[in-house]
Amino acid sequence: MIIAVLAFIGGALTVLSPCTLPVLPFVFARADRPFARSTLPLLLGLALTFAAVATLAAVGGGWAVRLNRDARVLALVVLGTFGVALLSSRVADWLARPALALGNRLLERQQADAAAETSQSLLIGVATGLLWAPCAGPILGLILTGAAISGPALGTSLLLLAYAAGAALSLGLAVFAGRRVYGAMRRWLGVASALRRVAGVAILIAVGAIALGWDTGVLTRWSTAGTQRFEQRLVGSLPTAPGVNPARRPPVAAALAALQGATSWINSGPLSVQSLRGKVVLVDFWTYSCINCLRTLPYLENWYQRYRDDGLVIVGVHTPEFAFEKDPDNVRRAVAELGIRYPVAIDSAYAVWKAFGNGFWPEHYLIDATGKLREQHVGEGGYRDTEQQIRALLQEAGHGALPPISSDRAASGAMAQSDAADLASPETYLGYARAERFSSSHALVHDEVSDYPAPSQLARNQWSLQGRWRVGSESARLEAADGSVVFRFHARDVHLVLSPGPGQPAVRFQVTIDGREPGADRGSDVDVHGNGVVHEQRLYQLIRQDGPISDHVFRIGFLDPGVTAYAFTFG
Repeated sequence: MIIAVLAFIGGALTVLSPCTLPVLPFVFARADRPFARSTLPLLLGLALTFAAVATLAAVGGGWAVRLNRDARVLALVVLGTFGVALLSSRVADWLARPALALGNRLLERQQADAAAETSQSLLIGVATGLLWAPCAGPILGLILTGAAISGPALGTSLLLLAYAAGAALSLGLAVFAGRRVYGAMRRWLGVASALRRVAGVAILIAVGAIALGWDTGVLTRWSTAGTQRFEQRLVGSLPTAPGVNPARRPPVAAALAALQGATSWINSGPLSVQSLRGKVVLVDFWTYSCINCLRTLPYLENWYQRYRDDGLVIVGVHTPEFAFEKDPDNVRRAVAELGIRYPVAIDSAYAVWKAFGNGFWPEHYLIDATGKLREQHVGEGGYRDTEQQIRALLQEAGHGALPPISSDRAASGAMAQSDAADLASPETYLGYARAERFSSSHALVHDEVSDYPAPSQLARNQWSLQGRWRVGSESARLEAADGSVVFRFHARDVHLVLSPGPGQPAVRFQVTIDGREPGADRGSDVDVHGNGVVHEQRLYQLIRQDGPISDHVFRIGFLDPGVTAYAFTFG
């Protein structure tokens, strides 16, 4: 209840944020109409639509992002049309005809005008809610983050609805204030038709501002410091998301039961506590663009093939880090390409992750035949110890004649083991939410297209952009051809998580190391000249040095626009 109250207060504060300004003309345009059949349906449509869209964004992954983007375009068309209607009585009459016809069939003749006005207001509210959804402050961001960790739940939708209700209340109060101003001007000056035209122009300007991204870009950064500080204090009073503290991890049986929360399965039907009874179970949390996860896969697959007939069950729980990893088709493709044959649970809603209290990729849990947790391991390494533990648990369960212990696994490409002894470059994200060590004369601009100059000299582990990029919270997207990313690194291998643009089959790129073609130092996804193609959403191996390791300057230049870059990893 406390969280809902704070979310409501945070929503009410949204009206003070300049990123709400483009929404206000749509609300004030109805200020001269009866509240019950005009303003109230508008505010209800806005609040309900916002809560629905934000819920989808929290639990739906990449497809919800695409849906919201397409819905915003539709909303702009709808609201632009209503803006024109305020300028032209002929257009207004044309728009009212369907609603009037429906009103005539449902109500008496004298109620038809009211029915048309109510339906129009509700439609405007729905469209406004679609546009307002991306205007999010710290409290809304916390709600969505908690939803991503906890998975879809009625509580998340109720919190989002409380946030939207708070904003709707503050907008409603603004409408009452606007109504008084409107009424006074109408009585004193008799300018009702002029005010309609002014409202129409304001709506069209707002539509243009939203189409240009000003509502989530420029205006968002103009938010008042006082509002931000107050919201941050409210955020600080909220409890952290449950289920992520290993000290409060639930019993193993309950965690295994949570496998039923997987959204779908690959290589197997859904596994239950009953089907796993008497088995030795290794649960491995991974995600397919994680280099540390990829390097553990050869060992997991080898253990599965060697010991599955003796009672070992391996369950790979695929919990996404990036939005595109929520797409089940992407996960199925990755599982096939990586040669994984053991069961994989798709955990896009974080239900299994939460049940285990998991905190890392990769992290595995080894459970004996009685359902007791016997080993927990974070990250890579320790493979021989883990295999010996597997063998011991199988023998405890009555499986005596086991194959001999396996030797170290030889793997190629990104799954080959790193040169950990000479690895001095950390994982580095390109999205501003987690970006570190960015070096340029031009600071990262959040959520807007900006031109970045060619980088000057970089120190070890610094990186820079060149060209026309839009940097978001999770990634950086190239908006024009001939852009590049430069990184000064110290490692044997360079990997980069990349995605082609929407509707683009491929984006061409070229890699250099210290300004030359990689030759024998090429990664598995480029040729000796450094040429490669981004054709799917995944991790790409770009450099694998063949000689001694030292500091080098890596550059990847993209010949086509539209590519999205997420994170560097090294090996």
